[in-house]
Amino acid sequence: MTSPAPVRRHGELKQALLALRREGLRIGAVSLLANLLMLAPTLYMLQVYDRVMVSQNQLTLLAVSAITLGLFGLLAVAEWLRSRLLVGVSERLDRQLAERLFVASLDERLSPQAGEPPRTFSDLTQLRQFLTGPGVFAFFDAPWTPVYLGVLCLLHPWLGAGALLFALLQALLAWSGQRRLSAPATRAGESAATAAGFLRAKFVHADALRSMGMTGPLWQRWLGLHRAELDDGNHLHHQQHLQTSLSKFLRYTQQSFSLGLGAWLVIEGQLSVGSMIAANVLMTRTLAPIDQLTGSWRATLGARDAYRRLAGLLERHPVPSQEAAQAPALRGELSLHGLSAWADGRATPVLRDIELTLPAGSVTVVMGPSGSGKSTLARVLVGIWADVRGQLMLDGTELDAQRRRSVGEHIGYLPQEIELFDASVAENIARLGEVVPDQVIAAARATGLHDMILRLPKGYDTNLNEAAHMLSGGQRQRIALARAVHGQPALVVLDEPNAHLDEAGEHALTRLIHELKQRGTTVVLISHRRAVLAAADTVVLLEQGEIRSVTPRHEFIFPVRPVKPVTPAPTSGGLALQPAT
Repeated sequence: MTSPAPVRRHGELKQALLALRREGLRIGAVSLLANLLMLAPTLYMLQVYDRVMVSQNQLTLLAVSAITLGLFGLLAVAEWLRSRLLVGVSERLDRQLAERLFVASLDERLSPQAGEPPRTFSDLTQLRQFLTGPGVFAFFDAPWTPVYLGVLCLLHPWLGAGALLFALLQALLAWSGQRRLSAPATRAGESAATAAGFLRAKFVHADALRSMGMTGPLWQRWLGLHRAELDDGNHLHHQQHLQTSLSKFLRYTQQSFSLGLGAWLVIEGQLSVGSMIAANVLMTRTLAPIDQLTGSWRATLGARDAYRRLAGLLERHPVPSQEAAQAPALRGELSLHGLSAWADGRATPVLRDIELTLPAGSVTVVMGPSGSGKSTLARVLVGIWADVRGQLMLDGTELDAQRRRSVGEHIGYLPQEIELFDASVAENIARLGEVVPDQVIAAARATGLHDMILRLPKGYDTNLNEAAHMLSGGQRQRIALARAVHGQPALVVLDEPNAHLDEAGEHALTRLIHELKQRGTTVVLISHRRAVLAAADTVVLLEQGEIRSVTPRHEFIFPVRPVKPVTPAPTSGGLALQPAT
């Protein structure tokens, strides 16, 4: 067993944010300067109405205006600098987390509960956008609200009391709006994701849909999802418009109230005209952070949810320990002891109590009927089936999620569903890593692909996304097979490697298996065909998730299953199956 990574007091994402404390202090200091400079309009109005208008001194007006203009320039610089610092924080956070999140999101797809692909990088983008958006400015400006309230109280206590009243009303409106909008926003997001996911999944099979006339039924199914999306979206928009209307009502009322209250105090002789005008501007500035928080409340909640998802993802997939990261070269010996594999939603395991030992350098063929668990066993052997109970030992050490990341380059795997990437033939064979021509050509020659690749428009530099229409299913499978054996891995697991191969491909596969055996590579083949038995050392027969037999190849007898005759069922006015003639 590998030693676990050291447990931290805080989560990994929180640690990354705490590492940005110095930048946060700088932003706070710049925010202090910016908020002090925001008092300039208030001071300017006081000077103009209470001094310049009384003295009728134009020189004083010019001097006060020039000083205020300079303060406005400093305010603009402070706001620009604050934005630059926040953008820098966002970029540094991305540099710290991008690689970790990329690896963790790949591991997340292997979990038994994996449904839709994780929203990892959309969540990271949402978090970064929040850090550079108006919501963060409001958080840095909000602590200065009491300072502005204090200045209003110095002008007159009633002005401070009025501003405090409207601040409380705005906070209450924001809280009630959050409670009212949270559930509709969640439903609208889920409905939109469901409708979009339905289309993405079905359009992959557009050829079958068109050829068999399934467009109409598919439209009806999507229409139901689309209408649910529209209903949930409309309900959310109604609630948002209500919230906006109430917020505007409160804002306009506050502006008129501050002017009316100031005018009443002027009439009573308790306030000057300049103080009345300045108080109106200052009260608006006092409530601006709360108004910004209200306007960015949804973005704040979205950033909070994104943070929680990212933190949970990193917690579920921690950094590998140093021991696992420095795994030695493999021999390829596999041992399974009491191993069971489970799938989400199944009451019984896919594989049950598997006991199997595969010596290094051996060739094992796994056979069995469809649905017996062969492909699941292949995924277990390369360490990518998440819900496994029991022991899977590779070279005497348990192959867990931590170790799997460090041994991947020593393992070759050919899944049933072939996935080639938007890259050149050489890059696909080289597993998207550094292309070493000798190794790439050796893997292509071993699978009988070299001559075929040279006939492509750009040879090994041909982009497979552009040349997809030029490749048959068998050629695609052989490219994936070359990728599996690239770099001389110690363990190669091939799931139905001859499913799409013609006779020439079958011969190339047989030669490849012999070459791998001579090289000392451990090979596991999943297949229904007898041709692969010629190169096998051992044959494993799998039925209903259990090993029925482990037999040396020269003793194995290919099972012959009787075929039950199909008797056409009597029909009444319908069509009956007729025997072929």
